[in-house]
Amino acid sequence: MAQLPTDCLNEIFEYLEDDMVNLHSCLLVNRLWCKVSVRIFWRDASNFRDSNFRTLIACLPNESKEILYKNGIVISIPTSKSPMFNYATFCKVLSINRVRYKFELLLKDQQFIRHNTFILAQELCKLYMSQIGSLKRLYYCQYTSTNFDLYPGATECLKNLSELSCNSNISSEFFYQLSQICQKVLSLDLSIEKNISRGLTDLISAQKNLKYLRISNYTDGSLKHIIPSFINPNNLSKLYFYGVINYISLSFITKFINLQELELSFDCNEGFESFEKFQYAIFPQLQILKIQNYILEYETLIKFLEKNGKNLRELYVDDDGGYSDNSLNLSIAKFCPNIRKLSIGFKSYELETLKIVLKNCQYLESIKIWCGGEFLSEKEALDTFIKYSNENTYEIILYHSYNTRSKLFPEELESLFISWTNRVPQKPLSLIIVKYCEDSLDTNPKNMKIIEKYIKLGVIKRFKVTDFDDDEFN
Repeated sequence: MAQLPTDCLNEIFEYLEDDMVNLHSCLLVNRLWCKVSVRIFWRDASNFRDSNFRTLIACLPNESKEILYKNGIVISIPTSKSPMFNYATFCKVLSINRVRYKFELLLKDQQFIRHNTFILAQELCKLYMSQIGSLKRLYYCQYTSTNFDLYPGATECLKNLSELSCNSNISSEFFYQLSQICQKVLSLDLSIEKNISRGLTDLISAQKNLKYLRISNYTDGSLKHIIPSFINPNNLSKLYFYGVINYISLSFITKFINLQELELSFDCNEGFESFEKFQYAIFPQLQILKIQNYILEYETLIKFLEKNGKNLRELYVDDDGGYSDNSLNLSIAKFCPNIRKLSIGFKSYELETLKIVLKNCQYLESIKIWCGGEFLSEKEALDTFIKYSNENTYEIILYHSYNTRSKLFPEELESLFISWTNRVPQKPLSLIIVKYCEDSLDTNPKNMKIIEKYIKLGVIKRFKVTDFDDDEFN
């Protein structure tokens, strides 16, 4: 029987990277399939189960096994025979935190758990450093109490590292050594703690082509020591900033003038300094703006949109549905004509404003609207969406406010779908419901019969109901 060539199998199996069940099945088909799929199956150590780590322990060299034996560390392994592959060589994504956590579970019934976890993780790191040809992603936080020393082989292993996630209080020596090896990082996820190692600025300064920066700020006044380290701020295209305390200056954001995507999320509602510079900043490349959990003065955001709204393709302004202001919504209609995806709230008395937004944003494809309580009802939101959205629009996401119960009756729902079928040109509708409580339009069996009917007719392309915590659109 004809066999697909290895290159074709590689292409096919790449699509199964996030489907461990089917990928595991591929391991069992034949020798060729096993050789091709095993590399993908063992690529991301953050997805490993207990059995994976037991197999890796079997791959440890005799020197490491002797160290485990002397420390009384006993872990059963799948087989006494040598493993079929050198699995450590396939790793491209390594999370030191995950390794420590899994080893704690493996050693939970043994004495000296913390000490033995440290020893076991250390030996696995040695194995990885000596065997991995080129690691792509590394996740490492100091509070794991696991030293990730640069063991022999680290230079070859880490020289092409493209994604790094760490916190600021890792030892300066580690950061300094890493800065000598890793100079090709494209994505940096940085948690700012109270203590900031001096070596961190060395590592940041060494990155000439950083594209994505994620900062989670857990302290106050520390950013001013770090921001000057970004020697090529114009290269940055994506910035995510998360702050948890008051009185944080956001003026540093204006340094990154070529941002294409900006996301701001905060755990408090007031006390932000130096926002004046930000509201007047111009980001000519900005296409995606997300603001979450932050009650910003509407005038500030309106001024920002006046200067930057024309190029925006996606705008998400959410604060558990509380972020709603008529003047802001009207400014979106005025300053964001090219928007494709929009998430915003409309109060019950802002129905006319929703019509203006749908009319003016002629390229709008998807809109996410809070409904219920002080916001528009399901019926008002759907009816206005169907009547006034443009020919490019095809998706509406209804976010239920807290404890909102569906009041949309079957005959009303069918009437809305009939109206959608009369649109010219007609596009299949995507309807997504995000709910906080159990009650939603899908809980009415008659509603579901109508929805199933129009799915079969091709009027509805996608219908989904999800809880807020599991929402993929959040």
